[in-house]
Amino acid sequence: MNLAIDAGGTHLRAEIWENSKLIVSLNSKSNEIGLYAWIRSILKEYKGIKTIGIAYAGQVEDGYIISSPNIDIDKYEIKQTIESEFDVSLKIENDLTCAVLAESHVHKSDNICTLYVGTGLGLGVIESAKIIRGAHNMAAEIGHIPYKQSPLTCGCGRSNCIELFASGSGIKKWIDYYKLDCEPTLDSLSECEDKNILQEFENALTYAAGVTISLFNPEVLVLGGGIATTNVYLNDIIKQEISHYALPQALKGLTICLSAIDNAPLKGALLLKDRDDD
Repeated sequence: MNLAIDAGGTHLRAEIWENSKLIVSLNSKSNEIGLYAWIRSILKEYKGIKTIGIAYAGQVEDGYIISSPNIDIDKYEIKQTIESEFDVSLKIENDLTCAVLAESHVHKSDNICTLYVGTGLGLGVIESAKIIRGAHNMAAEIGHIPYKQSPLTCGCGRSNCIELFASGSGIKKWIDYYKLDCEPTLDSLSECEDKNILQEFENALTYAAGVTISLFNPEVLVLGGGIATTNVYLNDIIKQEISHYALPQALKGLTICLSAIDNAPLKGALLLKDRDDD
């Protein structure tokens, strides 16, 4: 059996597959149990698991969790520890790396980017069928590029990250900063006292899309994550405004679309077992 996990800033989701059959789906809260503890509990209950693929909302390298702005880490050396305790093979990747694997598979594209906005703001890039990684698997950390100075502090410790302006966690921080009486959603912000949070969000997200397109020149840019998929108008805004943010040549033949995959990071985590180059 194969275990696929999506470890996000809010939820832990998992699926257990045997061949091409889904055996069970599991869910928990990221603030209720650590990833390591959750995996151990699953492996003790389901004895036939042989491979584990993890889509992780943070920075990882060679099976080691480096950091995560939105998740409490209960075990950094996750691959080594789990494999030493159980007879399994474990692969862990950034959640957007897994998402772009799934999107590449669906769109049949070898040059594709996934820009996901949910609790955080993340980017996955595939160029010529290869995952763009960088020297230490830190490439394409779009959420933590410098954008503009703010009175807030990002989970990474800085105060000018674009994630502070275009993410669910950023929205909540601005609402708390201004002491607004509204929910941390775009719908609620549109009806709330005007503090320009919503406009700043839309501008920052379009800016991130423009940077992505100008840097990586994909043939497909997929927008996903909980905020993007529940606020489909964001896709229209980006299409309408992107010419002001991206190089014209990079826009030629470009497809910008919303993700049509139910939990692409989880689906990509399942694909990790079949990749020898990662």
